Amino acid sequence: MILSISIFLITLIFVIWQPKGLQIGTTAVIGAIVALVLQVVSLDDVLIVTGIVWDATLAFIGIIILSMVLDEIGFFEWCAIKMAKLSKGNGHLMFVYALILGSFVSALFANDGAALILTPILLAKMRILKLNAKTILAFLLAGGFISDSASLPFVFSNLTNIVTANYFNIGFMQYLSNMIIPYIVSTFVSIIILWIVLRNDIPKIIDTSLLKNPDDVLKNKMLFKFSWFFLALLLVGYFIGDRYDLPISLFALGGALIFLAIASYTKSAKAWLTIKTAPWQVVWFSIGLYIVVYGLKNAGLTDYLTVILKDLSTHSDFVAVMGTGFISAFLSAIMNNMPTVMIMDIALHDVGNQTLAYANIIGCNLGPKMTPFGSLATLLWLHVLSQKGVKIGFWQYSKFGLIVTPPVLFIVLLTLV
Repeated sequence: MILSISIFLITLIFVIWQPKGLQIGTTAVIGAIVALVLQVVSLDDVLIVTGIVWDATLAFIGIIILSMVLDEIGFFEWCAIKMAKLSKGNGHLMFVYALILGSFVSALFANDGAALILTPILLAKMRILKLNAKTILAFLLAGGFISDSASLPFVFSNLTNIVTANYFNIGFMQYLSNMIIPYIVSTFVSIIILWIVLRNDIPKIIDTSLLKNPDDVLKNKMLFKFSWFFLALLLVGYFIGDRYDLPISLFALGGALIFLAIASYTKSAKAWLTIKTAPWQVVWFSIGLYIVVYGLKNAGLTDYLTVILKDLSTHSDFVAVMGTGFISAFLSAIMNNMPTVMIMDIALHDVGNQTLAYANIIGCNLGPKMTPFGSLATLLWLHVLSQKGVKIGFWQYSKFGLIVTPPVLFIVLLTLV
């Protein structure tokens, strides 16, 4: 077990540290190769892991490509300006509307999409509005939190959702029916708690006249209008796919490529450039890190967790759900939610309580917000902000996360009891 834990920890440290521009996917693959060479995992394990994560990974790539094309035509910028204008200069209303927009983007375009695309747009608009550094930081911290706390309603809203749904054979409609209430509660409670914590940094009045007219940022108004219809059609496709047990990536990636082709035909996007700049490193990251994590399973770590989870399940639903959710949350905060969701899924396999699978998802989606390295979305978010000249320190982020996350997590988990 010492060898498998060492390989995992070293891999994770390099993923977070990224020395000399070493990309996360490259690091994860190196860790997987080391685990394979040292026989911590076998070739059969590699095939098992690939079978678990391929759908989630391809679906994620599809969602990001679709988000990139929509961003190219001005979809998200239009939404951001529209949101700001709707507030009519009321700073607190703008704060709430920004979080509602973040919740919408996270639900439909995944938490990573919200972090990668919406964050720089909101930052640019806040600078145009001449907001001070404290206010900008308040909006950014809140937006970063909602991107994960709202990534609950659809299977495709988070990589953790897809992996768990596939692992337990949970269909699209079944998943949605169980997670729509937690999503609504999470969004509502997150907004309230974030406002309570950050309200002193939000100005009462903001001059929204400094912003452009929303329609002026659209590069292709016809394609923009069509995109709403296309998104609705794509959502219908997910329900049809659920009926016929089709992989979610068929619609996520397939729909993205179709929309990319349409955007390219109308000269609103360049297909080759979009595909080239898509985050392919995430593919190698998912497969590589999960192979490393599978080494922990082979070493018996999941057996220990199974014992704990089985014991929790013998108690009341409240104890079982809260225990599972908070174990997932703290493991995610310490060692990242990507490996946590797989370890917990494997450990929950023999427990025989599907409600705990949903508790695991909630824990893995909200728990990472307690530390800056808890999720891939947060790492990407911090990287994007760093490139834009906004530095958020480890303790500054962790202090905020530790104040906000536990109460939101507790209340959302209550919806499963």
